[in-house]
Amino acid sequence: MNLDTRKIYDITPTVSPKMAVFPGDTEYENSYLMSFEKGDHLSLSKIQTTVHLGAHADAPSHYHASGVSIEARDLNLYLGRAQVITVTEKRGHRIALSDIKTEILAPRVLFKTNSFPDPDHWNTDFMALSIELIRHLHQKGVRLVGIDTPSVDLADDKILEVHNEIYKADLAILEGVVLSEVPDGVYELIALPLKLKGAEASPVRAVLVQI
Repeated sequence: MNLDTRKIYDITPTVSPKMAVFPGDTEYENSYLMSFEKGDHLSLSKIQTTVHLGAHADAPSHYHASGVSIEARDLNLYLGRAQVITVTEKRGHRIALSDIKTEILAPRVLFKTNSFPDPDHWNTDFMALSIELIRHLHQKGVRLVGIDTPSVDLADDKILEVHNEIYKADLAILEGVVLSEVPDGVYELIALPLKLKGAEASPVRAVLVQI
């Protein structure tokens, strides 16, 4: 894959202290231990944050007691052909199979809902996925599902019904991507999680490369 001649869509929201996180989760904080402004010979900083920050990959250990953590996930899940599909339903809606008006053409599917438009502003009425949709995608050979919202489940779902259905199907999850500038179609996805020992998720730098 020659990236020099292909258009790259950066689908990662910019991480900053303004970025919204699930209420009660740990916001992003960056503090400097050394800086040129203080007369130091280099700049050195540290961060404190949730691992479910912006564009991120959930590991099975996030939603199932027997699930593996993020460093144990197969990286092939997060690399390869991915299809962007726009869904134009009302906010707070679980995307049903009947809402999908196009054929599934890739083993990774990213849903563009435009229902969480500002990563720096929290809204609870974003769209989510449905169990029937996950079952259909699994039957079609899909290995990863993604969405442009903070979660594949609704904001107030304490059961995590879709996360649990995804666990049964052993799919990968990519949440919090920004797809507003990406036309529907098939791309090459690169969204590698960090190798965080024991972590239940990881931020990613997610990009789509035009084929």
